[in-house]
Amino acid sequence: MAPALGIRRDQALTVTLSGLAADEAALLQKIILTSDRPDRPASEQPRPGVLSIHGSPAQLRHCRDRIARSQQLPDRLRSLVASQLDNALRSDYKMVIKGRTLDLGSRTHIMGVLNITPDSFSDGGRFAGPAQAVEHARAMAAAGADIIDVGGESTRPGAEPLDEEEELRRILPVIERITADLPVPVSVDTYKAAVARRALAAGASIVNDISGLRFSPDMAKVVADHGAAAVVMHIKGTPRDMQANPVYGDVVGEIAEYLGGGIDIALAAGVPRERVLVDPGIGFGKTLEHNLEILGRLDELKVLGCPLVIGTSRKRFIGTVLGIADPQDRVEGTAATVALAIERGAHIVRVHDVPAMVRVARMADAIVKHKKHFDGITG
Repeated sequence: MAPALGIRRDQALTVTLSGLAADEAALLQKIILTSDRPDRPASEQPRPGVLSIHGSPAQLRHCRDRIARSQQLPDRLRSLVASQLDNALRSDYKMVIKGRTLDLGSRTHIMGVLNITPDSFSDGGRFAGPAQAVEHARAMAAAGADIIDVGGESTRPGAEPLDEEEELRRILPVIERITADLPVPVSVDTYKAAVARRALAAGASIVNDISGLRFSPDMAKVVADHGAAAVVMHIKGTPRDMQANPVYGDVVGEIAEYLGGGIDIALAAGVPRERVLVDPGIGFGKTLEHNLEILGRLDELKVLGCPLVIGTSRKRFIGTVLGIADPQDRVEGTAATVALAIERGAHIVRVHDVPAMVRVARMADAIVKHKKHFDGITG
């Protein structure tokens, strides 16, 4: 029997456009369907005001070009849809922070979690002291962490707000030591503008804000003034009440709208788009079903045109699925979520178990990036 021929297929993508008027969605679908290409992309309207376009990168590029040239569409809509299709096709994100370039398109980057809190859900305050925290930061950097994310306030479900001065007392000595000793960028995990200002002055270069720049009105300006980057995260409610009864009509669509608003806040304050990242906020005002759906549809957030950060590490939904109470025993579950998030477009994964997740990310990258060049079968 002769060997089977190799079958080459371009990797398929789905781009979901939401917030459309009914006539806009219908007109866009008509433009797609009337293409003279026999391999035009597929499209459907799963819900009112929503249009999903599914096809290979080549099909989507052709679709983008047809929409950009169409005289049937208003200028605003034509430009918006073409740019969102462009965003979905992007893979070349680079971010320059204090002279250091993070090439987020070349491989997945690892953000190591450093909780300087006595009540951390994941590590029980093991690194609450400055000496232990700095030593752990060194170990994570040595193991392959590209960013160290320092947080002084627990934002676990039900957590009470922490006084600014206490938060600063916990994090500033650690940030100063880490930035002096290690070459990796430091992120400060805070939603308080005053804390971010002091942390950036102490050497941090990224603000990881769980509120998406909403809780502190001055946060975006602080980021811009210091030439820093911002991780705009989605949250529903506050840490104290976010898990009370989170309800969504379309969880991914609503997250995308919220994150888009956060991007606009950052840009209006003077933060360049190339220094804005987005995070759907797994576990922050979401049920188990919401978290699983977000991970399954993560690639839809590519239309925002910013690198994707994902933080699933050791979280409760993993324990629920696997029946594991102790967060430190959720390594394998975390590994599964990290690998699948990378396949769906995550650029940075925020993790506690850095050595293991570096290996997971490198293996996932090898498969995903190889797949971009050849997705096929041979005899």
